Amino acid sequence: MVLVTVRLPPDATLEQAMRQLGLSEDEVDTAYGLVPLDPEQGLYAVRVTEAAGHRVTPAAGGPYSDPPIEPYGPTR
Repeated sequence: MVLVTVRLPPDATLEQAMRQLGLSEDEVDTAYGLVPLDPEQGLYAVRVTEAAGHRVTPAAGGPYSDPPIEPYGPTR
């Protein structure tokens, strides 16, 4: 999966983002949800399938990689 950014009104919902980008529920990680990056500027992130990310790129920012975040080396 990849991340895309989308501009939406403040207090937007995942459903609004999906509608604006033309995405189906199968193409979106609904558990990840709609993540506010800069809600005052209306900038949000959505996690989508790689194919959907490339398809919506003209209307959205990205696609951006979504690497797993994990510790480097042994934990203390």
